[in-house]
Amino acid sequence: MINYKLEKIDAMNIENLTNIRYLTGFTGTYAFLILGKKKSWFFTDSRYTTYAKKLLSKDWTLIDTREIKKGTREKFLQKNGIKTIGFESDHVSVEQYGFTKKLLTKTKLKPIKNFVEDMRIVKTETELKKLKKAQQIAEKTLEEITKKYLKNGVTEKQIAWEIERIGHELGADTISFAPIIGFGANSAVPHHQNTDKKFKKGDVILIDMGMKYQGYCSDMTRTFFTAKPTPLQQKIYNLVLEAQEMGIQKMRAGVTGAEIDKIARDHITAAGYGKNFDHSYGHGIGLEVHEAPSVSTNAKNKIPEGTIITAEPGIYLEGQFGVRIEDMCLIHKDRAENLTKSPKKLSQICIS
Repeated sequence: MINYKLEKIDAMNIENLTNIRYLTGFTGTYAFLILGKKKSWFFTDSRYTTYAKKLLSKDWTLIDTREIKKGTREKFLQKNGIKTIGFESDHVSVEQYGFTKKLLTKTKLKPIKNFVEDMRIVKTETELKKLKKAQQIAEKTLEEITKKYLKNGVTEKQIAWEIERIGHELGADTISFAPIIGFGANSAVPHHQNTDKKFKKGDVILIDMGMKYQGYCSDMTRTFFTAKPTPLQQKIYNLVLEAQEMGIQKMRAGVTGAEIDKIARDHITAAGYGKNFDHSYGHGIGLEVHEAPSVSTNAKNKIPEGTIITAEPGIYLEGQFGVRIEDMCLIHKDRAENLTKSPKKLSQICIS
């Protein structure tokens, strides 16, 4: 938790709904929290008060926002000894800040960055179970897609829809993000927007997808060949796979994201394709599909044990094809545990 004395604040205001869910389990659309040194308050309106009463532990004081009349919010803070309050600087707009500043004329506002996000980096056992389940659903979904739906004439948009449908049938809450489906030259666009392009035998296929289970996300990418890969395609695929595995081998508690990114990037650069790998090696994942920590050239913070990060290098040859391979890895004290079991050897991703 935050060091109130070090930050020189009396309380912390939390309004980001993902962070509120992490701290309380609340999944409604409106709430805010005030975390004091000794007491914590949960504010919501009449739509959610009954739900919140059942959800919150005795450590929280629930307040219906109707009880906070206009002009009395500051009186509430002053009454509870809160003269300086921190706010989530990453999630408050200029307009929101200006409004709050006018509302709280006697209370000092102090920006605090990554207050809850830093807590979310290390996963609990309960969180890990949900993340693993999300990944298992994603893998079963991808397996069904490759066995039944990749047929001549099917479009990228149709495959994306089938992924969402199948995942739901297998127990997912929803998708983690809109699936990225790239047929042929579209696979060379890292974050391609799905089109009505039809699949034809021989196309390279890139599928980047994930499922959400009880709020927690998975994320994986596989590249498939639907005809015998050319020598160039074999070279690029194996190069990406080697870079990915080198990064995974580097992973352990105490290593920085920059160190992991570098070993994979250097391998691709040495082969002459550095300019074709133009995104980070990976990212943290949890309640959001992209969250701390970063695994990139500028990520200098050490990654702690209990973190889940992705490993997703790629090489993209514009107008030809692209290859990205992505797994989710759990960081242990001295190694990484790969949570993604979908096959990825070249011999295993050639489908007919």
